Amino acid sequence: MVHDELLEHFKYPCNKKEIQNPDFAANSENPSCGDKISIQGIISGDKIVEIGFGGSGCVISQSTASILTEYCKNKTIDELLNINKDNILSLIKLDLGPNRLKCALLCLQVLHEALINFSNKKNK
Repeated sequence: MVHDELLEHFKYPCNKKEIQNPDFAANSENPSCGDKISIQGIISGDKIVEIGFGGSGCVISQSTASILTEYCKNKTIDELLNINKDNILSLIKLDLGPNRLKCALLCLQVLHEALINFSNKKNK
C-alpha cells in the first residue's frame, strides 16, 4: 500500500512545475546516484502560498519531493526549517537504509537551502 502511494506520486507528481518570479529557489543533485531536485516558491506574510519542484531521479527522490511540496503549503518558514529526517520518513512512511535515505532527504536539503537564503536576504 505504501509503495503504491509513492508510485502514484512518481507517476502523477503534485507541484511538479516551475514557479515564475519565485521568492525562494534552490537546486542540488546527489552525484552518487544522479538524483536532481530544484524547488522554488512564493511566500506571502510568512507562509508558503505556492511551491513547485523540478528534477529527475529515482522513485524515492521524486515522490518525496511531491509529498514534501504538498506538505509545505500554508506552512511558515520556521515550521519548514524545523522539518528533519524523521519527519520526512514519517511523511513517506518508509524506513530507508543510508543510500536510499540520501534520495529521500535531497528535497529537504534543497528546501532548507532555499528558505535560509530567502531569510538571509530578507534580514539584510
